[in-house]
Amino acid sequence: MDRISGFLLRHRGLVGLAWLVITVVGVVVAPSVSSRLQPGTHLNTAAYHANVRIAKEYGGATEDPGVLVLDAPAGQRVASPGVQAQLKAVDAALAKAAPTLRVVSYASTGSRNLVGTNGTSTIVLAYPPHQGDDMSPETVDELTAAARTAAPRLAVHGTSQKALEAGNQSQQANSSVLNELIIGALGALAVLAWVFGSFLAFLPLIMALVSVLTMQLLIYALTYVMPASSPIGPSVQYIVALLGLGLSIDYSLLVVTRWREERAAGRGNDEAVRVAMKRAGHSVWFSGIVASLGLCALVVVPNSLVRGIGVSGLFIPSTATLVALTLLPVVLSKIGAKADWPRRRRSGSPGRFWTWWSGQVIRHRVAAAVLGLGILIGLAGTAATINIAQPTTAALASAGSYTDGLHALTADGFPSGTLTAVPIRVPDASQAAATVDSLDRVSSLYGAVAPTGPGWNGTGTGMVIAIPRHEIGTDSGGTSLTDIRATVPPGALVGGDGALNVDLVQTTYGSFPLLFGIVAVVTFLLLARGMRSILLPAKAVLLNMLSVAASYGLLVLVFQHGLGMHALWGTNSYGAIDRLAPVLIFGFLFGVSMDYEVFILARVREGYDRARSTHQGIVEGVSRTGRLVTSAALILFFALAALSTANDITVRQIAAGLAAGVVLDAVVVRMLLLPALVSLFGTANWWLPNRATRLLRIKPTGTDEAEAPRPEWATVSIGKD
Repeated sequence: MDRISGFLLRHRGLVGLAWLVITVVGVVVAPSVSSRLQPGTHLNTAAYHANVRIAKEYGGATEDPGVLVLDAPAGQRVASPGVQAQLKAVDAALAKAAPTLRVVSYASTGSRNLVGTNGTSTIVLAYPPHQGDDMSPETVDELTAAARTAAPRLAVHGTSQKALEAGNQSQQANSSVLNELIIGALGALAVLAWVFGSFLAFLPLIMALVSVLTMQLLIYALTYVMPASSPIGPSVQYIVALLGLGLSIDYSLLVVTRWREERAAGRGNDEAVRVAMKRAGHSVWFSGIVASLGLCALVVVPNSLVRGIGVSGLFIPSTATLVALTLLPVVLSKIGAKADWPRRRRSGSPGRFWTWWSGQVIRHRVAAAVLGLGILIGLAGTAATINIAQPTTAALASAGSYTDGLHALTADGFPSGTLTAVPIRVPDASQAAATVDSLDRVSSLYGAVAPTGPGWNGTGTGMVIAIPRHEIGTDSGGTSLTDIRATVPPGALVGGDGALNVDLVQTTYGSFPLLFGIVAVVTFLLLARGMRSILLPAKAVLLNMLSVAASYGLLVLVFQHGLGMHALWGTNSYGAIDRLAPVLIFGFLFGVSMDYEVFILARVREGYDRARSTHQGIVEGVSRTGRLVTSAALILFFALAALSTANDITVRQIAAGLAAGVVLDAVVVRMLLLPALVSLFGTANWWLPNRATRLLRIKPTGTDEAEAPRPEWATVSIGKD
């Protein structure tokens, strides 16, 4: 780091100019990033390949349908001549209002499976023209209005899975990356102003702005490099922007805080920059590597969306690290001393509160450890009840016309599974009728229908739509999908959104043990080399795993059980956790929370090396980093809380889970459990045998194994210094 800082200080102008050019290009390119992002998920599964084949012939038949519920006037049935005329008029009106839609109706098929209880109602299934299109609230409203105009004597209700989902977010204002960035930045500025008490508060924000623009530029370039089978999804822009904001500020905060300490100790400006880079810069560099690890490991998940987020997410810690270790030292050397005004907060001395706090934790280390572990284990136990699935329509339905449509559907005897109807492509059109007969005898299905008319004429193939009694992809989906796959003739392809979601969950979490193992082992090795210890990295990895599990527990309490959902977002409980939230939270939170471990233990190790006392090392480490870590956690919390206002359910759950996890980790794990356990383990924290030193390729410190600190369980009782 000393060589790097020396080079930067000698070439201030060149470094500043390079970053200026990158920032300007980022400003120009950032508005175009969203147009390069592509929705959708690529999997190597039966449902995915079925959807690809179905979409080539039948377009949006792979999507969940929009559903119109048509009720006949009192005293009449759908078979009545007058009602049949009205139903044909509805079909004609829908074809005129949206000619590219594919429609399945009683008027066109005559199927009794489309007729409700007592024969007084029927349904129309409407599919979008292309795969990837949704039956959005606007489309459902358009079709409902056209049907009511064409058949004024019928009672018409419209609904769809996507419309219900949007309706449960109706109280949320439309969000944008820029709005959320502004909210996150204002929260961060308030914290920075409290930390520095001077105009230095703006410096980490400026670094974060440069970082975020650079990240957007890199994402834009990445869209041209990633293969078509692994596109970058729209949610990446939200995640990179807001998490990048928080992480960039955190890294800059660490460097600037150390620079102020060295200035307060009497060093000159350039010398303070060099020392800050040598000490804090090493921690930032090491933290960036560890944070990148969890994201990089996401590529082992056989899911294009997760892989895309993992590859894109690598730019978050790497860019934040690069800016903090190149541009920030140059800016500090030029304007740092002038910007540190009016200096309403002193720097360079340990915080009195954190000195007191560390002393209390050490004094009551057993109680502190029991309390901290009790909180984490209790929340982790709640996580054991996690339900990873699509939300049911009952959970999505809050109020409004789409909820009324769902209620009308079920009141007429149709199952809610109608909204997740399963498309089936049979290899020969002549097999469609026999397939319908076979599916009609399956107890887990309400029935099936072979659509006819415009848009349903394949190249010799046929389509069958199966209506399950329960919603495919939810926790109440039952055996419907398995039964369909077991019943259809050989060569038939079973697709649909629900089937794809089931396959997505199975493939994603089938790879989770591998993801877990890679991250745990590699993180342990990196920390063992960086901390020159065996016990500390083992403790850090185990506590991080427990911290992530506790964050899952908070996620379950809020989104699955609805604790505070209405107060925070004005919506009902989803009754389930989004299928991608847990794996992505693990990838991001494991690396980010490990940053705080590195920040604290770096100072603890520094204090221990100076005083050769674990007690003094803990006090110095916590007193010097306590305010830093809590401030960094608050900054990241504000950025993630802003991100949680997004209307995308996946992004909302990931952001809220990360925000809660960051605060939980900083307060319970790093400020309570970390000093308590380090105090309990005593000198065992620093034990590193020569064999491990050679395997990890650690430079010798001038002591042999006989002289190195041995674990206290081999000498004296644990807990004594």
